[in-house]
Amino acid sequence: MVDAMEPDPLSDVLRTVRMTGALFFLWHVSWPYVSAVPSGREFAPIVLPGAQQIISYHILTQGSCWGALIGESPVRLEAGDTLLLPHGDAYVISSSKQACAASQLDMESSFHFFRQMAAGELPFVVEEGGGGATATHLICGFLGCDMRPFNPALAALPRLVHLRAPADPVRDRLQALIDYTLAEARQPRPGSRCVLVRLSELMFVEVVRRWLAEREAKTDTSCIQADWLAGLRDPLVGRALMRLHQKPAVAWTLETLASEVGVSRSRLAESFTRFVGQPPIQYLTQWRLQLAARMLAESSAKVAAVARDVGYESEASFSRAFRRLVGVSPAQWRRDATATTQRK
Repeated sequence: MVDAMEPDPLSDVLRTVRMTGALFFLWHVSWPYVSAVPSGREFAPIVLPGAQQIISYHILTQGSCWGALIGESPVRLEAGDTLLLPHGDAYVISSSKQACAASQLDMESSFHFFRQMAAGELPFVVEEGGGGATATHLICGFLGCDMRPFNPALAALPRLVHLRAPADPVRDRLQALIDYTLAEARQPRPGSRCVLVRLSELMFVEVVRRWLAEREAKTDTSCIQADWLAGLRDPLVGRALMRLHQKPAVAWTLETLASEVGVSRSRLAESFTRFVGQPPIQYLTQWRLQLAARMLAESSAKVAAVARDVGYESEASFSRAFRRLVGVSPAQWRRDATATTQRK
């Protein structure tokens, strides 16, 4: 069991990749309707300048609809379902399956909508659509996060995640967050906007946790897809990840890590690589550089101090490793991050 005071790897990654709420609103739309959302790269400058990735999710609270990545097969969503788009792909939500497959989708109206929403020109509860008697109600969240230099959690998620409504809403944590959100929207108080944006971040985390739990429950243990998120739930790989995230600056070797988690070097190397896609020490190098990237972006500490804090004995070796992974020097990364912050 993870100590409540210890940072687990998933929390560590989500905190370090700077996930921030960008937009959050309720969408009450009458049938018929079709709404296309551009790729995150295209509308990120509007809603969250400087974000490397835009994550979108929609939770149905009433009615039904269809959702699809542009050009791919749509999925039907019912009340209580969640649609998550973690990689910033363009997608469409519509009242009909046929409209999802339309060859001509009006992206310009979406850009206009996001400009208005980002400028605060629209209410928290947006009402629109074709004016029919049938309606769909959704909670819509858009978050920004870092993908570079290293975001193993997001990279492990599929392009589209569809979560069915929980069997027992009363005991479901995501439903509790939804209820809180709707109550806050109905009776806004001072600070409501801040509360709602933070709720959007919590909802995303809970969606990821539920997707991981459901995938594990539906899949035979021997056939679980090998990726970073599944590795968290594997007893051996999870322990190794925990040690690396707890003490990233330690001079770990495969031998010392294997001893720490209580297995042979060969077994640790095989299991870790099967799930994470790379050996433990290579993973540690990338995670150290992700930590360093955030320190460089958010503090004025000297490059040599950052290097020491993430486990490098010399600034020169740190700078070589950073440039090799990121493509720019630590100093250039800091200048770029500072320039982005000033533009916001």
